[in-house]
Amino acid sequence: MITMTRFGGSGEDLLVLGPSLGTSVETLWGRAAALLAADVEVIGWDLPGHGRSPATGTPFTIADLAKAITGLARGWASGGRRIWYAGVSLGGAVGFQLATSVTPFAGVAAIASAPRIGTSDAWHERAALVRRAGTAALVAGAAERWFAPGFTGREPGTAAALLRALTDTDPESYALACEALAAFDLRGSEPVVPLAVLPGELDVVVPPSAVADLHPAVLAGCGHLPPAEQPAATTDALRHAMHLPRRSRPFEALQQRVPVPLDDRTAL
Repeated sequence: MITMTRFGGSGEDLLVLGPSLGTSVETLWGRAAALLAADVEVIGWDLPGHGRSPATGTPFTIADLAKAITGLARGWASGGRRIWYAGVSLGGAVGFQLATSVTPFAGVAAIASAPRIGTSDAWHERAALVRRAGTAALVAGAAERWFAPGFTGREPGTAAALLRALTDTDPESYALACEALAAFDLRGSEPVVPLAVLPGELDVVVPPSAVADLHPAVLAGCGHLPPAEQPAATTDALRHAMHLPRRSRPFEALQQRVPVPLDDRTAL
């Protein structure tokens, strides 16, 4: 099961946000979502066993996740409503899957992601480690991989919240997500909807060179989690790359919004 969270916003346009492995959509996208909600309605989703979504022991694929998101989106697209999608890392892999399929999305952004992330062997090794030692065993490595140099010193609270979300993640669900990434490979696939590829300049997991042939718009100064590291720059890049609508609304009115779970849940 994946659970959706509404961040705020309103109107005819809807942006769906996808998480990175080991994060919750709230900790990853919270500040960026508040900025985006000035222009569009913003909804996010959590991976199984992450954030608000219940744990699972059932294997799933990236295509399964994309199918689940598409099923929900078709219901939201009634009346000609325009829907966009933006996801980070694994959430970006879902974006690549959506972009190469017939879906209701007007456009897709893949942030810090690629048609193939890492190697199958590495993902299986990480799945085995998590099943053996839990997600807490990943924290030290994640702190090095996720953030641009100096970020944890500049924003220790944000970094700590993201790493806490990792330790709170269900180990088996995390391991199954690793196995989904091990099987994921869309190299050579052609998008059928507009696709924006937004790597972080300093990302060591998916460096800009990994997507150089996809005409990327590089997010300066960012590591692997741009919406948390530089929310304003990330939202500006999304608006530009995806041609998101803009309207004038006071940001101060949105700062008090608290994400609330939607009734929408979907089984994988």
